[in-house]
Amino acid sequence: MFFLKELPTRHMLDSYQKRFPDMKIDMVETALLLLRQASLLLRELDAYFAKQNLSQLRFFVLIVLDRELDNSGLMPSEMAARIDVSRPVMTRTLQTLSDDGLLDFGEHGEDGRAKLIRLTAKGRRILHKVLPGYYRVIEDFMVASQTSDAL
Repeated sequence: MFFLKELPTRHMLDSYQKRFPDMKIDMVETALLLLRQASLLLRELDAYFAKQNLSQLRFFVLIVLDRELDNSGLMPSEMAARIDVSRPVMTRTLQTLSDDGLLDFGEHGEDGRAKLIRLTAKGRRILHKVLPGYYRVIEDFMVASQTSDAL
């Protein structure tokens, strides 16, 4: 999250550029605005997921598994790599989702020690129940952003 509520003014950026001549003010200013907007959207999504008894990470696990069209499953290490979190964090998240009945662990056909994670019917129902609201939060945010940009 980007916690800077008040972004540097153009005047401040100009003064920094005098000290750091390689600084591209327009690029820095645009990036700071993007970071701020992304942070605000993430907060809205966090609030939405909290109402659904999910987190972004739990949601991402469900969505990544749902994208596997053959539902053959993924190994925990594949999940951690696709979502870009550490294996311990992924392991804890997968276990809680399994405890909630949203995932199950199956045997890997080639490696008896490895487990494959699959979305359960309940997990798929929860995901499909949450997705419309997720897209609505994003759409509402974008509409509000465009409206405030027009002012």
